[in-house]
Amino acid sequence: MSRTQTLPPQHQDRQPGRQEPMHPQPRTEDPAYKAAGKLQGKVALITGGDSGIGRAVAVAFAREGAEVAFVYLDEEHDAGQARAAIAAHGREALAMAGDVGDADFCRRAVDRVLERFGHLDILVNNAGEQHLRNRIEDISPDQLYRTFSTNFFGLFFLTQAAVPRLRPGAAIINTASVTAYLGSPSLLDYSASKGAVVAFTRSLALQLVSRGIRVNAVAPGPIWTPLIPSTFPAEEVSRFGADTPMGRPGQPEEVAPAYVFLASDDASYITGQVLHVNGGQVLNG
Repeated sequence: MSRTQTLPPQHQDRQPGRQEPMHPQPRTEDPAYKAAGKLQGKVALITGGDSGIGRAVAVAFAREGAEVAFVYLDEEHDAGQARAAIAAHGREALAMAGDVGDADFCRRAVDRVLERFGHLDILVNNAGEQHLRNRIEDISPDQLYRTFSTNFFGLFFLTQAAVPRLRPGAAIINTASVTAYLGSPSLLDYSASKGAVVAFTRSLALQLVSRGIRVNAVAPGPIWTPLIPSTFPAEEVSRFGADTPMGRPGQPEEVAPAYVFLASDDASYITGQVLHVNGGQVLNG
């Protein structure tokens, strides 16, 4: 392995990507993590919870005592693995297949959580997709709509459905991206959609603060998730994360504690903020 190679070259031809064929497997559960019951009695709904960051957050929440519901598109094997990981900590997850870009599905998902658990305390808008294009001329209207449908409209629709059901003390956590701050010449529409997530987070935090609901975001840097091999050519995957100060990609288990913090009462005086988990890239905001 060369000095700049961080992973074995690999590529998946199908989006969304699958976690099961990745090598090495993303680490979604840190065995050294010490839970402290920070989310005991809480109910969380997580989008993109079948794999990557979403699965790591779901497992961490379960370890902290939360009941967990998660949404995935159609990755049945990954969803089964996520359910098993959550069950290993004494929680039976509610898993729902569907497209977050569909407002009706978002309303049904929230209704199912309420029917199953009786209340909803934590919403994590994490589902995302990205498509590699090196020229703006190559981004089709369909791609632009699809990227924003998953990354922003879905976040908006699910939050819109959930907010009337949230109680004071609830938390909303959105997944932004380092690209919203640094930009990306080959992920133009993705970066723009994540910039919208940041602006939405700050604005909604101001709107909901009087209702006792906190709204924050996490902006991951290069994290080893199925999004990566399903987006980039194999050779580019092999150098993934090498340009960070830490010289490597992060693992989902290294991002999950930021979500636990923002969901818990430890963050009771924090709203409208973005936590940057990116291997040392210093950013403003």
